[in-house]
Amino acid sequence: MVADLSTGLTRPQAAAAPKLFQLNRRLGEAVVVKLLVIVLKCFCDAVRVPDKPTPAELIEAAEVLATTYPYDSIKDIVLALKEARLSGHNFYQSLDTGKIFGLVATYFEKKADWLHTQHLDQKARSTSRDQNAVAHLAAAAAAVHSIGQRLDPQHPNHESLRRKLTITNQKAKRGLLTEQQAAEQRRQVQQANQRKPRLNWLPREDAQRRLDARNRAEDRRLLDKYHSKLEP
Repeated sequence: MVADLSTGLTRPQAAAAPKLFQLNRRLGEAVVVKLLVIVLKCFCDAVRVPDKPTPAELIEAAEVLATTYPYDSIKDIVLALKEARLSGHNFYQSLDTGKIFGLVATYFEKKADWLHTQHLDQKARSTSRDQNAVAHLAAAAAAVHSIGQRLDPQHPNHESLRRKLTITNQKAKRGLLTEQQAAEQRRQVQQANQRKPRLNWLPREDAQRRLDARNRAEDRRLLDKYHSKLEP
């Protein structure tokens, strides 16, 4: 079980594992202490020194670890002892509970620095995302503003409106107009740019009758005119 916990164990995995106080609620304090005793015993067996803690000392050390680090996980303890063993730490032919507590304390000092670095990195990434979001919003606003200033190329006064809009933008850029004045002049240009379509382009019935009568009269006039020219 300890080998499975130790193989490939990393700091993020240890930090994400259930904490000791959570295991106390789920399994009971006695079971958690037993688990810590197993971890400590495996570590002591892996360290080749003649002088090692007794079983009673291991139980006491497990109880101290459980009460000292309730907001950390068993995987943290496993990783602390694994890093101490693999780092080539010299135990000087003796291993006692005091050295074990020192190794675990050193690990948690490194873990605190690592968590602080992770927090700063996350904060920097969050700030970068916020800055990118603001930049995208500004670009979108500029695009919307640019689209809003587009003029209808088919408008009969297109050139005049374009010239007026250009002058307004240049004056606003040079500070000759306030934002309110520039916005009002742009609004006037856009208002003049709007061309309301004629939904009902057909003439009224009486007007259509007058148009038909006038067209027929014109046809008769032209027919009489050219007919008279064709007669000998």
